[in-house]
Amino acid sequence: MSTVDIESVLKEKRVFKPSLEFSKSARIKSMKEYKTLYQQAAKNPEKFWGGLAKELDWFTPWKKVLQWKEPFAKWFVGGKINASYNCLDRHLNTWRKNKAAIIWEGEPGDSRTLTYQDLHREVCKFSNVLKSLGIKKGDRVAIYMPMIPELAIAMLGCARIGATHSIIFGGFSSEALKDRILDAEAKLVVTADGGFRKGAIVPLKENVDQALKSTPCVEKVIVCQRTKSPVQMVAGRDLHWTELMAKASDVCPAEKLDSEHPLFILYTSGTTGKPKGVVHSTGGYLLGAYITSKWVFDLKDEDTYWCTADIGWVTGHSYIVYGPLANGATSVMFEGAPTYPQPDRLWEIIDKYKVNIFYTAPTAIRSLIKSGDEWPLKHDLSSLRLLGTVGEPINPEAWIWYHTVIGKKRCPIVDTWWQTETGAILITPLPGAIPAKPGSATLPFPGIIADVVDKEGKPVKPDQGGYLVIKKPWPSMMRTIYKDPERFKKQYWTQYQGMYFTGDGARKDKDGYFWVMGRVDDVINVAGHRLGTMEIESALVSHPGVAEASVVGRPDDLKGTAIVAFVTLKTKTSRSDELKNELRQHVVKEIGALARPDEIRFTENLPKTRSGKIMRRLLRDIAAHHQTIGDTSTLEDISILAKLREDEE
Repeated sequence: MSTVDIESVLKEKRVFKPSLEFSKSARIKSMKEYKTLYQQAAKNPEKFWGGLAKELDWFTPWKKVLQWKEPFAKWFVGGKINASYNCLDRHLNTWRKNKAAIIWEGEPGDSRTLTYQDLHREVCKFSNVLKSLGIKKGDRVAIYMPMIPELAIAMLGCARIGATHSIIFGGFSSEALKDRILDAEAKLVVTADGGFRKGAIVPLKENVDQALKSTPCVEKVIVCQRTKSPVQMVAGRDLHWTELMAKASDVCPAEKLDSEHPLFILYTSGTTGKPKGVVHSTGGYLLGAYITSKWVFDLKDEDTYWCTADIGWVTGHSYIVYGPLANGATSVMFEGAPTYPQPDRLWEIIDKYKVNIFYTAPTAIRSLIKSGDEWPLKHDLSSLRLLGTVGEPINPEAWIWYHTVIGKKRCPIVDTWWQTETGAILITPLPGAIPAKPGSATLPFPGIIADVVDKEGKPVKPDQGGYLVIKKPWPSMMRTIYKDPERFKKQYWTQYQGMYFTGDGARKDKDGYFWVMGRVDDVINVAGHRLGTMEIESALVSHPGVAEASVVGRPDDLKGTAIVAFVTLKTKTSRSDELKNELRQHVVKEIGALARPDEIRFTENLPKTRSGKIMRRLLRDIAAHHQTIGDTSTLEDISILAKLREDEE
């Protein structure tokens, strides 16, 4: 980590207050109420979290709210709980048993709706299938599936019997799959014949077969039929989902698990090329997912809620399955891509199911802006009452488009900051209480003590850039890196004594609002000034011809680092040297001469992970004419790298 602090250059002055009508019926109704909650939580965190945890169903109450031996936390010590029970069984004695739990839309346009009763029945059957194959509490199960209801059934089935699930995103290669199966020592793999992706079939079973050539820990494979493409079934190892489920009983009581029992391992790519297995507990994680779903999305019983993430990422774990279902909500699950077969697929689904709450990534928003306003305008989006963003900071201009074109200036936007490691949202507007500022994640969730510090760990002045830290433990925090507690300690807890280091740069403004400036490794040092790349990107995207931009640094003899901007233009904008000069001047006007890009490269696409984050590390290699090294298993389309190299000036 650099010894120089980060300079903040983005200037955004607009403020959007929640409407009186929204606040009146919101769960948290005013800034005053938020501040009271926040102060109560800061004063007595154990009382605060303990009070909220009582909203979940426990088999045995806890003896102690928190046991903290830095950096290892235990929450709700001695309590017994089950995540599957909290997502399903507790709703069956209420009117919600016949309510839609999951509304599923397949890429080709097929759909299914599962009520809480239906989902409970399927989950119990799958739990019994797992038991019949010798899977028991503590075993790891790898799940590598498309976005179909069986994926949610498989994870809740594991949670029910205490098997720890490790979901591997269905877009990963067989090599990435092999590494994750081996690290978790999974005994069973649950997969499908294939999955649909932009009209093509992803050969999931074929990838599993390839991976299993070097994974002796795997004993059985369950194969669900989705695409009906022919697959090879290995006798004695591979079993059909439908045949196993047909024989299984639909009665399976939920295991009474220790609050700290590992619910899941989720692999997140490391800079070293070796993925790290983030371990989450049952009780603390479930509380985080549950209460943030309830307050941040202002969930009501009548809402149809849709998070567009893939369940293979943490956003899908927390905000498609565990959080919404623990609240008894109706959660929409979508198999396809946002722009397939046409750029209005998301708007069509909102119209079709009358979605009220919509949660997506800034990357998806920017790609939809690029397609043009005519697509959303074809559909009735009047059912929407709340919008959200996740995954990276949203640039102000994309925020304004989302607010105006999609929300018709009626819907609050919750710009949420959190990580795989944090388990749940930590910095966010509460939509009925906190005024929004485009590009800011606003204020910490009650119970979260966040700050921006300098290299010595001292809080910085307002509007000064620094490092984002969390100063107190919280229930949904990761417990360790699987089989590597030393790496956990070193990566997250050694930079600053007693604080969790997020790896993000940020600033706080005079109102205490947090502006996340992107990963610290996405900071560039230009002539002694450390600049957050996200701020320069925001300036570029505020130009009317730009759809998306990614900024990286490359070594420069004179300045130390030169600024290189990769820019994707809107459909109707033409590339030219004049436009490059115009963009440079635009950045100077928005930020100042120190942020002027030395080089601008126009490109059709940017290298992104399958969850939509731009892989700036790869762009840095290209900008510096280096070979690409490190983990590229999360890259959506490897051919983009070749195209970018061809375009090198």
